[in-house]
Amino acid sequence: MRLDATDIRLLSALQEDARSTVADLAEKISLSTSPTWRRIKRLEDEGLIKGYSAVLDRRGLGWGVLGFINVSIEHHSEAEAVAFERALAALPEIVACWSITGGTDFLLQVVAKDLDSYADFAMTTIRRLPGLKAMHTTFTLKEIKAPVPWPILRE
Repeated sequence: MRLDATDIRLLSALQEDARSTVADLAEKISLSTSPTWRRIKRLEDEGLIKGYSAVLDRRGLGWGVLGFINVSIEHHSEAEAVAFERALAALPEIVACWSITGGTDFLLQVVAKDLDSYADFAMTTIRRLPGLKAMHTTFTLKEIKAPVPWPILRE
């Protein structure tokens, strides 16, 4: 999908504030309301806009600890990998998960109330996942740059 300069301005404005009205967005991107609405609809229909959400404060929700767990699994058959992925997806403390290359198989982004809660989660939940071979946790000390908004590439 090719994005023109107006699409890029529109997507940037939506990432900045997804609650903006179409009229506000139209003004920001120097386009009238109807064409702005049609562009939004096209970007949604083509799957570039996957949804709208609020960015919440992790600490305000009681999640004082943010960590990353590198996980290795014992066997790499399709069935075992799918079972492992399903088990991960069911855990709300795992807020993001990636299958990665390198020395481990998965990178999990996790939250916990505090270090004691993390220790309990790691020992009673993560270590009991099917096929787990090894895990290594790294904790964040300070968030330097949040993961959003996404940079929008021009072609």
